[in-house]
Amino acid sequence: MFSENELKDMFGVSRQTVRHAISVLENEGIIRRVQGSGTYINDNRLANLEKRTRISVVTTYVDGYIFPRTIQGIENVLFERGYSVQIAFTNNQNEREKTILEDIISRDEVAGIIMETTKSGIPNPNLHLYQEIRKHRIPIIFINSYYPLLKIPHVSINDRMAGRRVTRYLISMGHKNIGGIFKLDDGQGHLRYAGYVDAMTEAGLEIDDTRILWVDTEDVKHLEKSREKILDRFKNCTGLFCYNDEVAFSLIEILKKENIHVPDDISLASVDDSELAVLGDVAISSVPHPMEHLGEKAAENLLKMIKDPTFDGTYEFDVNVVKRDSVRKIR
Repeated sequence: MFSENELKDMFGVSRQTVRHAISVLENEGIIRRVQGSGTYINDNRLANLEKRTRISVVTTYVDGYIFPRTIQGIENVLFERGYSVQIAFTNNQNEREKTILEDIISRDEVAGIIMETTKSGIPNPNLHLYQEIRKHRIPIIFINSYYPLLKIPHVSINDRMAGRRVTRYLISMGHKNIGGIFKLDDGQGHLRYAGYVDAMTEAGLEIDDTRILWVDTEDVKHLEKSREKILDRFKNCTGLFCYNDEVAFSLIEILKKENIHVPDDISLASVDDSELAVLGDVAISSVPHPMEHLGEKAAENLLKMIKDPTFDGTYEFDVNVVKRDSVRKIR
């Protein structure tokens, strides 16, 4: 234990700065002051967290093709370690995310949080609530994406690599006029586009903005409403990068109604390698999403963070393309 004067001399700052730093640490629960005794490191918080047995798991949806298996992976690990799981869904809406976070903070009863970001590709109004959670020293880890402004670990696929490898595959099959559909309001869409740009640049191919279509969450649900834009943007393309299998599956149906056939008239590849990739008339080339393994990894890393607050839980899965019938070779 050091006095304020000793800390002032040790760090070469004013006594006022020392007092401010101590006040900040006290507000964050890292230290505690005992009147007439002194200031001490507060290790009660960590001990309290380790006694708790409930983990809050928050995803955007429950009925998507990824989420049930991801949640199953999380539950497999946590139940085995004696934890119960409290599940909530934001429906990818900021207001719902806000309500869930405020409830977690007010109850202050969970040992940790596994959280899927809400519209991580655009500014989020709830970042202050995540800062509040950190002040409570509750470990939190993001899945599938993350908020760049927050230094919070995440477990996801390497989305930039996914974009790069899908585009490289199309290029290796002889395609040069390659367009893409990317999700605007999710961070994964921005990273996959960055990977697309990487691959096109490496190959010396033109990156034409008129061949790129940005869509949001609602657009993906009703892609048919974007039919005119799709036909206009991709009329000169031989290959397409699709944000995910949901987009690719819907796109094939839209093109078929216009007598445009995959892969004879246009090739496409996507990300997730879900059931949708093999459900339609054309099996879609796609990058697998680890789903259950991702959930397991997130749970394992969160438990390590509970034991050791300094542990960095960030992990990104390597990716490769599963090649199917949706891409033809141009000779």
